[in-house]
Amino acid sequence: MIGRFAPVAICCRKRIGDGHEKMRPKKNTKENKSMERTCLAIILAAGESTRMKSAMSKVLHPVAGRPMIAHVVDALASASISDVALVVGRDADTVAAAANTGAATVTAFLQQERLGTAHAVLAARAAIEKGYDDILVVFGDTPLITAAPLRTARKSLAEGNDVVVIGFETADPTGYGRLIVENGELLAIREHKDASEEERRITYCNGGLMAIDGRKALEFLDRIGNANAKGEYYLTDLVEIVRSRGGRTVAVEAPEEELTGCNTRAELAYIERLWQQRRRHELMLAGVSMIAPETVFLAWDTELAQDVLVEPNVVFGPGVRVENGAVIHAFSHVEGAHIRAGATVGPFARLRPGADLGPKAKVGNFCEVKKAEIGAGAKINHLTYIGDASVGAGSNIGAGTITCNYDGVNKHVTRIGENTFIGSNSSLVAPVTIGDGALVASGSVITEDVPADAVAFGRARQEIKPGRAPVLRERYEAEKAARKRAKAAE
Repeated sequence: MIGRFAPVAICCRKRIGDGHEKMRPKKNTKENKSMERTCLAIILAAGESTRMKSAMSKVLHPVAGRPMIAHVVDALASASISDVALVVGRDADTVAAAANTGAATVTAFLQQERLGTAHAVLAARAAIEKGYDDILVVFGDTPLITAAPLRTARKSLAEGNDVVVIGFETADPTGYGRLIVENGELLAIREHKDASEEERRITYCNGGLMAIDGRKALEFLDRIGNANAKGEYYLTDLVEIVRSRGGRTVAVEAPEEELTGCNTRAELAYIERLWQQRRRHELMLAGVSMIAPETVFLAWDTELAQDVLVEPNVVFGPGVRVENGAVIHAFSHVEGAHIRAGATVGPFARLRPGADLGPKAKVGNFCEVKKAEIGAGAKINHLTYIGDASVGAGSNIGAGTITCNYDGVNKHVTRIGENTFIGSNSSLVAPVTIGDGALVASGSVITEDVPADAVAFGRARQEIKPGRAPVLRERYEAEKAARKRAKAAE
């Protein structure tokens, strides 16, 4: 179900919806006949987004770490739609940049005034005039849409229909426009406020997305008027116009979830939840194990291979690839990292961009790795920071070790060879190289290169002063008492 937020979201969108799709030719089979037709997708993304209470357009807000407009473009590309007209308004340049994911050719068109959804579609008149078989209209704030309903709508156009409206079934249709269907034809879209009691019992509702015969699109769109209370041009009027001219209009069904739109931060959170549920389910069906999937958060491009195990409360940022059999223990945060087969991470570990863990490597609890290559079987067990570094295969990095990679201006590299042992609480001051098989004593500060198979000590000699402890304690107690008296006198 779409939930309690969706009626508002889709109501605002349901007037947006005309579109004629255009696609690249495919093999000449009956099954792919609709895919041989050219298609232009028009994305409406010119809204002011006032209800988001945000300094940026709502379509720029991220879902799974990516602007929602980019999700829409990728869905179009998955449906083999390569030509996209993007209708923009607020933050036009930024929205256009976010939509250019490389998945499709996107051309932006500025809507100077906001005069309704049909008016928005006609902002892309220059693209429509190029002549496409299909026009498909979608919204920039529906990031859950997939290729399937878009293909179905285009197939329906190929079967001789003039307008195809994408609808959905819902248990609670309150607030939605109802789709009045009889004998397979869409007779009308009835707004909730205008519907009769009988019509309000209809649970088949308007999702707003629409496909239009591209050869007739401008003829239809130019006939839409603004004789209504708001003086706006509504795309939903297209159904009545087409039917009055002897055309055929139909509706096709999509899952309710896919048509969920976004107008507020609460709706954005709801969409994020739906996206995460969908992606977790896909990964688990592909062979990934999640002990408590509802606590795992994925990015739009997270790659988890078969037999990966993810424990509870793990967060994946963008750019993560995890290979077969790796284990991500609880409460770990991973971003921009490559974790190879059989490696283990966490619990309570953080992998930052550039972390590259070799096969069967281990990064343990309360460790942080950034822009570093960790060799096969190497161990960084606990309380350690490895940044701008390389650690050779089979090496062991002791607890509390840090690579001192920053001098206040520049970053420097630490190179640790294979089968080395770095004792606990060591500081490796970059740039520095530790050779293969070397051993660094605990508590050392290493500022010079250590040759292979050497032992390095980099700490001050220990001194013992018998009987001095009581003297120091007495001094410390006196200082504490003086501070208390000073505070009381204030």
